[in-house]
Amino acid sequence: MSFKAYDPGDFYDELFTATGAPRSAAALLIERIESVPIDSLILRQQAAQNTLFKMGVTFNVYGDEQGAEKVFPFDVVPRIITGKDWNWLEEGLQQRITALNCFLDDIYNDQRIIKDGVIPRETVESASGFLPPCMGLKPPGGVWCHITGTDLVRDRQGSWYVLEDNLRCPSGVSYVLENRTVMKSSFPSLFEALDIKAVDDYPSQLLGTLRALAPDYISNPTVVLLTPGSFNSAYFEHSFLAQQMGITLVEGPDLVVDDGYVKMRTTRGLCKVDVIYRRIDDDFIDPQVFRPDSMLGVPGLMEVYRKGRVAIANAPGTGIADDKLVYAYVPQMIKYYLNEEQIIPNVPTYFCEDQKQQSHVLANLDSLVVKATDASGGYGMLIGPQSSKEEQQQFAHKIKNNPRGYIAQPTLCLSRVPTLINQSFQGRHVDLRPFILYGKGSVPYVNPGGLTRVALREGSLVVNSSQGGGSKDTWVMNQE
Repeated sequence: MSFKAYDPGDFYDELFTATGAPRSAAALLIERIESVPIDSLILRQQAAQNTLFKMGVTFNVYGDEQGAEKVFPFDVVPRIITGKDWNWLEEGLQQRITALNCFLDDIYNDQRIIKDGVIPRETVESASGFLPPCMGLKPPGGVWCHITGTDLVRDRQGSWYVLEDNLRCPSGVSYVLENRTVMKSSFPSLFEALDIKAVDDYPSQLLGTLRALAPDYISNPTVVLLTPGSFNSAYFEHSFLAQQMGITLVEGPDLVVDDGYVKMRTTRGLCKVDVIYRRIDDDFIDPQVFRPDSMLGVPGLMEVYRKGRVAIANAPGTGIADDKLVYAYVPQMIKYYLNEEQIIPNVPTYFCEDQKQQSHVLANLDSLVVKATDASGGYGMLIGPQSSKEEQQQFAHKIKNNPRGYIAQPTLCLSRVPTLINQSFQGRHVDLRPFILYGKGSVPYVNPGGLTRVALREGSLVVNSSQGGGSKDTWVMNQE
């Protein structure tokens, strides 16, 4: 199948230069794809999608009237990242998560960064993710954010930016692992010919990170994964990771506080739990401390956690780092805690709570991206160039009524990757979510590559699965 008709367009293309020539790292991939007849490539795409469906690689969309369970669309043309680019990204992500961890430990304890005037107290305390009941917490080894998914994008010039941080319950790594499994079976000779970094070490790395949270005197800690249940949008991932790590998947009612410890109900009676990898939001963890109407958490869990008798990953309270106004202060955090300049820059951000910046945002809604500071999944967002006057007016009203609730950013021309659409290759915009693990006393581990999400609708910049996006395998090359 030929790429001769493929047009990189006026964007940074991950596989082709502006003149249409293959980038050096992608040359062999392009050559191999072009040697496959169109019918055969389409069959491989369909076979890959069917395999993922049989594996159960689905997600749930809340409020979907046509059925909640959806197949996550997959495209067989991978995204390639050079070894040089990856080494730089890895260093930048390690720097960022180290600084964010320092920030979390600080704001829930001494609050030096607030007292020194680096970040306003109001910015922290008005964030929906800031949880006063977490004040004074001391997680094992001083690590709060054990699992992070950081969203990255490239602009028209090919420059990388951090789009947002996901520290509360980041999802998507199961698709990274399953996409790789499918690609290896679809193009085995390519993996033999190319030096691609492996991703399948993630489950063992994750299990090691979790086990290390238990006290040293426990030689064989019991680790469980706490899920909200089968109706959660990421339930496939919860069950997949539990199976890959060989740990028990539990729901709130499976756990109970007994004699000062968290214990799991089993057919042999109660079994003490040492580490909980929680995939439920902070507010639902313990109805005695947070939401009293929660049926998902464990009554009394926070008291046991405070006493150091159980470890929780990620630590309660980490959700404040997902706030998009707090995100804008990460460069200052890196300078304050690490005395370093930020490696991977943030997207320039306007604060709508600042009257001067708000006036600029309101006057340029047709060219900016406006985001709700506490939203995720592509919701609560206005993409100015693709919006109507009515939508702009609605967001202007929202911003005026709740300035703290919104930030705005320039509309980046996200990079693109050739994607198989209607029997031809068409450019589609992508982002990248690498996954970072941070254990006590260790340098953060960054799984090579991450989840490349692709906006399948022509011209769309929204890559979220809940908004019709799909995914690609991400190949990090060992060579430069």
